[in-house]
Amino acid sequence: MPQPSAPSAQVTAAEISRIAGVTRATVSNWRRRHDDFPVPSGGTDSSPLYDLEEVRAWLASRGQHTAATPSGELRTTLRLREQGGAGVSDLLVLVLAAARRPADDLAGLLALPDDDLVKQANDAAAGVADVVPDTEPVRFTAADTTVLRALLLCVRDEGAQTTLGVLAERELEDSAASGAYRTPAPLADLLARLVPGDPARILDPACGSGTLLTAAAARGARELYGQDSLPVQARRAAVDLLLTAGESADVTVRSGDSLRADAFPDLTVDAVLCNPPYGDRDWGHDDLAYDSRWAYGFPPRAESELAWVQHALAHLEPGGHAVLLLPPATASRSSGRRIRAELIRSGALRAVAALPPGAAIPLHIGLQVWILQRPEPTRPAYQTVLFVDTVEEPSASGRSGTRSGSVDWARVAEQILSAWTAYAEDPDGFEAQAGVARAVSVVDLLDEVVDVTPARQVRASQADIDPQELAREATSAREGLAAAVRTVAELAGSAAWDAAGASARDWRTATVSDLARGAALKVLRAVPVSPRAAGAEAGHTEVGGDDVDRRPVLTGRDIASGSGPTGQALDVQAEQMPEIAKGDVLVRNLVGGTGPVARVAGEAEAGALLGAGVHLFRPDPARLDPWFLLGFLSAEANLAGASTGSSTLHLTPGRLRVPLLPLEEQRRYGEAFRHVEALREQARRTEDLAEETARLVSGGLTGGQLVPRPA
Repeated sequence: MPQPSAPSAQVTAAEISRIAGVTRATVSNWRRRHDDFPVPSGGTDSSPLYDLEEVRAWLASRGQHTAATPSGELRTTLRLREQGGAGVSDLLVLVLAAARRPADDLAGLLALPDDDLVKQANDAAAGVADVVPDTEPVRFTAADTTVLRALLLCVRDEGAQTTLGVLAERELEDSAASGAYRTPAPLADLLARLVPGDPARILDPACGSGTLLTAAAARGARELYGQDSLPVQARRAAVDLLLTAGESADVTVRSGDSLRADAFPDLTVDAVLCNPPYGDRDWGHDDLAYDSRWAYGFPPRAESELAWVQHALAHLEPGGHAVLLLPPATASRSSGRRIRAELIRSGALRAVAALPPGAAIPLHIGLQVWILQRPEPTRPAYQTVLFVDTVEEPSASGRSGTRSGSVDWARVAEQILSAWTAYAEDPDGFEAQAGVARAVSVVDLLDEVVDVTPARQVRASQADIDPQELAREATSAREGLAAAVRTVAELAGSAAWDAAGASARDWRTATVSDLARGAALKVLRAVPVSPRAAGAEAGHTEVGGDDVDRRPVLTGRDIASGSGPTGQALDVQAEQMPEIAKGDVLVRNLVGGTGPVARVAGEAEAGALLGAGVHLFRPDPARLDPWFLLGFLSAEANLAGASTGSSTLHLTPGRLRVPLLPLEEQRRYGEAFRHVEALREQARRTEDLAEETARLVSGGLTGGQLVPRPA
């Protein structure tokens, strides 16, 4: 009886453009102009899917050969494999086996017949399975030959790391709801550099995809131990570390919950690096009440982070260091006060450094780095704790970076590393850095709250601020404010508009829907793809990273704050996100709130992707002026008439109305609206400068650095 053929993969128009090596617009033209172009086999009207084999046959009939990159071809074949119900965990092992072979060997494998290729792939995977945790015996079949060839080709031409990134991108997409995120590479490097000396043995008990251990290996660590509760993450970490750390490193990775089922109960190491899950109330509180790790106190149910802190300390050699990335609430919650006090009293807590928002997910929270040291029995406890605050005061524009793309990593790393290095060498002689770093005595910390928030400790005393420097800063802010006020006055005085007459002007209007049907403009919006792109405050594990392509994304929040694109999207997400072009009009979906509602895309936005919460209006420049369009689309009355909802108003873009005016007259209106927007932006800047000047002067007067002049 003949076997049914495997189903073909379904691909999007974006994937067709990559396969054929053409633009998306070309694919759209093919669909409209060629009656024999494959009909959609799935998806929706707005996002159709096409049968891959039909598309390839159509391209071949036109002499259009595939131009997909090896990684793009691998993504396509993985989609086919997933539709058959198979994952990619078994392929992770094959990546490691393929990476250990020279390019000539891979070329030989690719030339083999299907049956021989499957046998060779099974043998190669079995040869490395013992170093990858929780790997079931690999059994590739004839149905896997397409993906096997795509994987081997990707390893040969683009490298094992790129291949691994593609696999992780597909495998972990379904785990996004659990909050799986990767520690950014600059942050991982910083955490590794905070460990003094040259530690050889490193443990990460919540290793995710192994970013922190990779950073440690890059700094010379030779024994790497990791554990993660997600088996696929543990497998990915093991493969990644074996690829990057080299054969001289001893890599041991296990799967399982480190708090409930420690895979290394008797292991002590030189250092622990960890970015543990946050806010986990089910960390094992009821089962671990008498665990020997709680040397500083039994963590309350809401203090899973302090359980991770003590787990890390329990795995250290005396004098060894642990560096953990923790949420700010760990430093101040009343339920953890007693454990924090014991960590301070014993000398285990050495330093706490505050990172700016956007350093790592969750992006809206300024996370903290805790540096701990297991006390040595023969050494007296330390009498101070170092605090470093890298969160800058709002700039004169009032806008500070809130996404990882805008974090000044060079500044952040220099401030934390220089302060920690100086303090570690001479804790008693450390000189405070005004507004940045300060060593606080144990006596002062052991009060009724035991709050170790860096901002509270660093800015608690104004005595270290130089009066002359503060006076110069306040003068500079005042002069900037005066200049901004003059600019606002100039803009307000140069306005050129007149009364329309005895009554308001009346004109014919058309809805955006009508204009779109007449091809005067296009209305675009991003299609939601995955919850991965949103921060998850409650719990996370690492995923993705520098080996996965990312694109900048403009969000509704960016429009409201006046910033450039701060979001990021993986390549697989970008398929459903339109690309912004210069001259596009961008309008927030949520009407109301503070900040601008709309903007005209310029050079800064061009090439970025359209994020969630934004409508894109792309006018035909021969028929509509973009600034004219911006002014009328963002008019308060127009937005109110095109919005639905009660407490939160959501915009229905097709209901917006635009006057029907000749293009030359549109441009006159457009120049007026451009002038108004410049006035608004300068007024916001002036307000920010006024707040900054007031803050500096008020702080200087109350702190004793400034004195009022005699009347």
